[in-house]
Amino acid sequence: MKTRILLAALLSVLVATKTFAQTNITRSQSTVYMTRDISPEALVKIYEALGIEAHGRVAVKISTGEAGGENYLKPELITKLVDRVGGTIVECNTAYQGSRNTSEAHWQTIREHGFDAVAAVDLMDEQGTVRIPVKDKKHIKYDIVGSHLPNYTFMVNLAHFKGHAMGGFGGVLKNASIGVASAEGKAYIHSAGATQDPEQLWDNFIAKQDDFLEAMAAAAQAVHNYFGKGNILYINVMNNMSVDCDCDSHPAEPLMKDIGILASTDPVALDKACLDLVFNHVASQNDDNAPLIERINRQHGTYIVDYAEKIGLGTKSYKLVSIDND
Repeated sequence: MKTRILLAALLSVLVATKTFAQTNITRSQSTVYMTRDISPEALVKIYEALGIEAHGRVAVKISTGEAGGENYLKPELITKLVDRVGGTIVECNTAYQGSRNTSEAHWQTIREHGFDAVAAVDLMDEQGTVRIPVKDKKHIKYDIVGSHLPNYTFMVNLAHFKGHAMGGFGGVLKNASIGVASAEGKAYIHSAGATQDPEQLWDNFIAKQDDFLEAMAAAAQAVHNYFGKGNILYINVMNNMSVDCDCDSHPAEPLMKDIGILASTDPVALDKACLDLVFNHVASQNDDNAPLIERINRQHGTYIVDYAEKIGLGTKSYKLVSIDND
């Protein structure tokens, strides 16, 4: 009789433990919203689905795109969202030779691409830099960003999801780290803390790949923590998904068809959801995901979401919610 009672008690504990674990797994999931529609109206709709109203001085972080490239998010796509949040488009100069490595050249590219015609634009490192704290100091001791970043109290991280020659892919994690960093900060991240001098970077201080990805994750976390919970949100637009970044003036033609727009308050879950959509995509004629997957794998690109989760930036566990039938 006592044995039966003990067995019954043990079974109850096991069931309760399993239920608790399952509940915790569910609770730890982040919600990622998705729409198949890629339009100005859809951008506004998915922003509103997040349920967080942009407030205060709002920065909308995009890539203005290298001159010659055509895959960057166009002004006509993003203007309604920028207007909806009352935002300023923000950018920083690059750490490589091109059409955006100086403020003068960058402003010329901004004008040529039409961004200044639809919204206020701010080159955040045009007048210097500031340092913000990093939690994970394995490679970088601080994050170097434009001196104008403290002018903003809320950020909309609006990224174009695509391939990248060094990171494997670029999404919101890259847009928060390399994107928000000043030219010096970009050199610091790319070198995994070895140099802050863009002119010395490429010849002398190329980091080990995983070190670079870890430094990017740490910088993305620095920006996330700088704004704080409820003051930053993330959107990935999955269109024109070349294997090359918008920082490439002559990117390869996209071979994979557009997927849609995804958004979350968790950048790790968001980039992971986008990666899953690429890797699980069923290829067909004129819709080939293999080159993008090869580029991501070649650079060990998925590791950034693993490391970002490890340092506590977010979770890879997510629930994908379509807003198309609302």
